[in-house]
Amino acid sequence: MTVKLDAWLLEILACPNCKGSLRPDDEAAELVCQGDCGYAYPVRDDIPVLLVDEARAPAS
Repeated sequence: MTVKLDAWLLEILACPNCKGSLRPDDEAAELVCQGDCGYAYPVRDDIPVLLVDEARAPAS
């Protein structure tokens, strides 16, 4: 499943938890935080769900 988001949108989106930048993970259909927290946010029907409660915490 490919994350279909425009490049300009990825430039302005930020992690709601730590304000880090996000990178798409096409295999998992997620946006992964590149900042301190490392949370992964789901993308459903090409819409990023940027809610901390919906995020997957990084594997320790």
